[in-house]
Amino acid sequence: MDMFDMKPNAPAEIRGEFQPIATSGPGLQICEHLPNLARLMHKACLIRTFTHGFNAHQPLPFMTGYTDGTFLSEAGPTDPPNIGAVCQYLGRGPANMPGAVCLPCYPGWGEGWKWRGPYGGFLGRQYDPLFARCQPTFERLPRRDAYDPVMPLGEPLLPSLDPPFEVTPIRLDGRRRLLTQVDDAVAALSTARPPRSAMEEMDRMRQRAMAMLTSGRTRAAFDLSQESDRLRDRYGRNLYASSVLIARRLVEAGVPFVSVHQEIFGRNGHAYDTHMNNFGMLRDFTLPLLDRCIPALVQDLDDRGLLESTLVVVMGEMGRTPRVNDEAGRDHWPQCGFSLLFGGGTRPGTVYGQSDRIAAYPVSQPVSPGDFVATIYHLLGIDPHLMLPDHQGRPIPIAHGGNPIHDVIA
Repeated sequence: MDMFDMKPNAPAEIRGEFQPIATSGPGLQICEHLPNLARLMHKACLIRTFTHGFNAHQPLPFMTGYTDGTFLSEAGPTDPPNIGAVCQYLGRGPANMPGAVCLPCYPGWGEGWKWRGPYGGFLGRQYDPLFARCQPTFERLPRRDAYDPVMPLGEPLLPSLDPPFEVTPIRLDGRRRLLTQVDDAVAALSTARPPRSAMEEMDRMRQRAMAMLTSGRTRAAFDLSQESDRLRDRYGRNLYASSVLIARRLVEAGVPFVSVHQEIFGRNGHAYDTHMNNFGMLRDFTLPLLDRCIPALVQDLDDRGLLESTLVVVMGEMGRTPRVNDEAGRDHWPQCGFSLLFGGGTRPGTVYGQSDRIAAYPVSQPVSPGDFVATIYHLLGIDPHLMLPDHQGRPIPIAHGGNPIHDVIA
């Protein structure tokens, strides 16, 4: 409600400190601290009523459509697969490229916790995305928690695709041939080998890793030195901006699903969980970052003729409480949040759903995680009612009963 569903006529303890500004979308106003996005809203589709009851910092709802289960559990093998995993399962994308990539690291990396959502789940680990790794640096330490976030610098890195410098191509080929000999020996010992499904999974994972190790396409997508300084500056020179630019390069290389997540790095760079100083952290950190990266991405895709075939999704896992708390913050509130969509077959200039007078609950056109994910599957050309077998062999619909929102589809 401080960004895309402002309530300027609500009481002060509800509406907060920010003012709305006009946008390029007729009659549509958004936050004053998003001027670049305001100029693009005629190209956007804004959903204002994303609603669920999963009160946790996990991308599970909007990446899978699933909201049941334990809020604070870590990712596990019985979780539902995310959109990228389903794309890989169905064979989308080039054979020698990952079918899904997660940047700049797995969600929860900075806290030592694997949040649920961006995994292959019950389809198997071979359908996990390629998780980039990162080594963020910071120009200084924050002076005060929640009041002085410091931007993480650096670029996402490939996860050990390059062999150590002492491993020459000849040695790498020797290792591959030795591995084949071991496989043949294990296969001959039928009583000692693991179940066929486990062997097949290991083989697929190994083949995928080897393909990416020996192919230059994935490395090239991560090589930002090929971009001009002018474009780098347009996106920004920080870890998240670099992640968004690499996401564009991966899409250009044919990767069907790429996700970029904001992360907590200890006391540094923490600005998305605004239980304290909500308005200061949004004004000074998160909104300027968003207002630079996303317009740069949308314009870049448009300039390259890729926007019509690329769906850009901007959202969080939940909204925030309508009432400002005693520490000038807003707490978790999954009952009403937003999603901002560009391109990819969505209907530009659309505002879908209306919240009540304090942005607490939808009063029309609520969008469940299942509906949201079903819409993405539909735009990808995948039947959202497709059934896939879970870990017990039960048929599970990939969008968990959701239906596409046809009013946001062009």
